[in-house]
Amino acid sequence: MESIVQIRDLHFTRGPRKIFNGISLDIRANQVTAFMGPSGSGKTTLLKLIGGQLKPEKGTVQVFGEDIHNVDQNTLYAVRKQMGMLFQSGALLTDLNVFENVAFPLREHTQLPEQIMRDLVLLKLEAVGLRGARKLMPSQLSGGMARRVALARAIVLDPSMIMYDEPFTGLDPITKGTIVTLIKELNESMGLTSVIVSHDVDETLSIADYIYVISEGEIVEFGTPDDLVTSSSEWMQQFLQGLPDGPVPFHYPSDNFKEDLLVGR
Repeated sequence: MESIVQIRDLHFTRGPRKIFNGISLDIRANQVTAFMGPSGSGKTTLLKLIGGQLKPEKGTVQVFGEDIHNVDQNTLYAVRKQMGMLFQSGALLTDLNVFENVAFPLREHTQLPEQIMRDLVLLKLEAVGLRGARKLMPSQLSGGMARRVALARAIVLDPSMIMYDEPFTGLDPITKGTIVTLIKELNESMGLTSVIVSHDVDETLSIADYIYVISEGEIVEFGTPDDLVTSSSEWMQQFLQGLPDGPVPFHYPSDNFKEDLLVGR
């Protein structure tokens, strides 16, 4: 199966901290690929490296056959038009209604007649179940509705790949289920390649075809959801089950507790 994204020997540092220490991975066409791992492990940073917003110190990121960090600006923008992005916050434009938020990429990147543009926006809003909400302002939307409008905007240019940054965060169980269903159905019906960054274990395992687990600059586990669930790694089982203690200890390293209590007595 063709690789849409190829990352090789990627190194990236933020301040004194090494975020990635030579990771390599592939994102394959028409699959849902997920990045999981503890907070601060660089999952969202990886999306920014794929999108060309950040540059690595070493290594390559190829997207649709282009070395994304060694192309001219026109080529970079052309590659980005093939990507959709669903931000964690939704990032809707607060002064525009739902219709105009979804229409915004069309107005910026195309010269389509108004009637065709209207049809496209309504089609995408229908796909996420919010055609009837097109006149509402972002302030009138629930968190889940805002996320769905942002998803309609992300797909309005018919991209080849969509990146989702924590799409399930802060949502109630019903809305989470709705977003999971939308991601899966859109990926299949539009022939998309989806990349998900998430902490939500159950939702990610239910939707992903392939998962990379990142921690301390390394890929510590990778494979299908079944591969991860049956992994013999204690760290992996602690992460998947949300156990408070294990290879990642509950207690921060400290001196002997009894001796610490007796200090100064």
